[in-house]
Amino acid sequence: MVTLKELQVEELLGPGHRLCMGCGAGIIARMTLKALTRPAIVVNATGCLEVATTIYPYTAWGVPWVHGLFENNSAIASGIETIVKANNGGKMDRDVIVFGGDGATFDIGLQALSGAFERRHDFVYVCYDNEAYMNTGIQRSGATPEGAWTTTTPVGAASPGKVGPKKDLIAIGVAHHIDYAATASTAYWSDFITKMQKAAAVEGPALIHAISPCPLGWRFPTDQTIQMGRLAVQTRYFPLYEVERGKYKLSVNPHPKPLDDFIKMQGRFKHLFQPQYADELNALRREVEQRWNALQELCQGKTPTW
Repeated sequence: MVTLKELQVEELLGPGHRLCMGCGAGIIARMTLKALTRPAIVVNATGCLEVATTIYPYTAWGVPWVHGLFENNSAIASGIETIVKANNGGKMDRDVIVFGGDGATFDIGLQALSGAFERRHDFVYVCYDNEAYMNTGIQRSGATPEGAWTTTTPVGAASPGKVGPKKDLIAIGVAHHIDYAATASTAYWSDFITKMQKAAAVEGPALIHAISPCPLGWRFPTDQTIQMGRLAVQTRYFPLYEVERGKYKLSVNPHPKPLDDFIKMQGRFKHLFQPQYADELNALRREVEQRWNALQELCQGKTPTW
């Protein structure tokens, strides 16, 4: 594991940006850049992190930075990586880091990401997953969990919130036979940094899926972001694991806390504890348990059952 003394002192994501207080994405970006050991170029999809750190004429970034659209972030990174190699005899002398929210990753930009993975472009894709389109008004995304309130899955007589499970981003990455994919939480900083450094060392594409608690969209106090990230892991809602060349390995095996400890702290789930939404609450509990059990089988080299 990495120690604090090993991290670079320079702040490559400066203070004074316009991200909300308690925003998980800003912490993820700062920690990612702290983990790097050589120069970097950042490609940043449209989203919370992009709009709040580059309000003209200001920028919070201390590295070369490119704004990509939702749909072409990975294509831009692919081009940058190709240019870097062309200028250095086929070698990479710096890291190319891509930041995208869940909307840009799970949904709109998935095609470009898939293509870049299949072509084996050498960059690290970091998804900061706040589980909805927060930048444009808290609409549901492919990462929104079962039962969650969003502005496009409102709760009422005709709707219990979002219906159906979220996509499995790591499984999508692994299906492309990339060498490294991992989940991460800022509440476990040493694990986060270690995984980022592993990802950056890979020759080819790597994927980091980081849980990004959002006080605005999840509806919790701004001083509880790290606690949210920790509870997500401790309740097995967001397991921490890595996949190296197809081999799954659990990073944290918590003595599990009840899932309700995590979801009761969030306004987006508060309706689930009303009697009429009991079925949806139980569906979310089953999904979390099934995903955890499937992960255990994968870590044992077995084919998971559902």
